[in-house]
Amino acid sequence: MHRETYSDLLAFIAVAQECSFTRAAARMGVSQSALSHTIRALEAKMGVRLLTRTTRSVSPTEAGERLLRNIAPRFEEIQELLSQINDLHDSPAGTVRISASENAAETVLWPKLAKLLPKFPDLKVEVVMENRRSDIVAERFDMGVRLGNEVSNDMAVVPISAGMQVAVVGSPAYLSKYGIPQKPHDLANHQCINLRMMTHGELYAWEFRKGKKNVEVRVDGQLIFNNARQILSAALAGFGLAYVPLEMARTYIAKRRLVAVLEEWSPAFPGYHLYYPGRKQLPRAMEVVIEGLRHRPDEED
Repeated sequence: MHRETYSDLLAFIAVAQECSFTRAAARMGVSQSALSHTIRALEAKMGVRLLTRTTRSVSPTEAGERLLRNIAPRFEEIQELLSQINDLHDSPAGTVRISASENAAETVLWPKLAKLLPKFPDLKVEVVMENRRSDIVAERFDMGVRLGNEVSNDMAVVPISAGMQVAVVGSPAYLSKYGIPQKPHDLANHQCINLRMMTHGELYAWEFRKGKKNVEVRVDGQLIFNNARQILSAALAGFGLAYVPLEMARTYIAKRRLVAVLEEWSPAFPGYHLYYPGRKQLPRAMEVVIEGLRHRPDEED
């Protein structure tokens, strides 16, 4: 295979998988116009149209689907082999892409990566923060981070944090005006700051647990956000009660800017877990990141 044909096929795979010249160009590090020229040249060389282009989308033709289905796995095998050869180098190299929630990235990933990365100068880590459950395979992430009870059973799983406690918090001014709820159903009489789940678009139901009793409460209020940091800021400003990870609110509780309520009902959840498709042979870069992020109870403060 000529080198030009190899590069052209890689370009076609990128566009067909991304269904976008813009995203494919960013993925390959080339200009959109250069990528478009490469695809046109490949189609001319093969004598068949591989992609259907509209003003809003790009999709493979029947011939393009057949080509993608047959060559993409072979290129992945080549990349896997190159990764294994690269692993023979003393220092792991390459980019590891991780999908994580904002809270997981801030409280778990960054503190550990800050210690890990200086040891491996050829290692790169890309962290994409998104408050939804990503399909890491379809979206071409190497691994994802979610709470333990949110991880699919078909993934390899590694714990990277201790269990997580949640808290319902409000500002002293808000609680002085509206009172302190004594049980979960009292929240119906309060302004509560809702979380919109980006995966399915629904509002998150607040979960409570006391002994063997589990309760879910659908709360209401003037504000809805899609991440916990904004919810916490709104609670600090006195706009209502927030349901957030205790670790995120702990400093503000200690400074008496927030007050925790319903503490005997506040549940604990499994901690954050790293998950990735199980493989017999992982790239060395992934192995290093996994071990660097792994939770070790003996290292807890």
